Amino acid sequence: QVQLVESGGGLVQPGGSLRLSCAASGIIFSHYHMDWYRQAPGKQRELVASITNMAGTNYADSVKGRFTISRDNTKKTVYLQMNSLRPEDTAVYYCNPYGTSYWGQGTQVTVSS
Repeated sequence: QVQLVESGGGLVQPGGSLRLSCAASGIIFSHYHMDWYRQAPGKQRELVASITNMAGTNYADSVKGRFTISRDNTKKTVYLQMNSLRPEDTAVYYCNPYGTSYWGQGTQVTVSS
């Protein structure tokens, strides 16, 4: 079955960095565009960054210039490098193969001093 395992979250001070990972299994990973979403308490889930199967990327305006999405098809893993973190980046972060209903458990990112 399909499994998505996000990791790398934690507590970081404003201005700090984190690198999230999402390891996928049960899908032909290289065929899928992959998305990172986040959901803050009381808010809707929002799309943060996308990477196509050919490694083209796109970002939400709120993270452009601070976050970088990448992928390693040999490891079936998608990454989100997050720099210059802000308190408003606090959320649970999820990866998702585009166009599917597959979700992992998410990884909590908390930005606070």
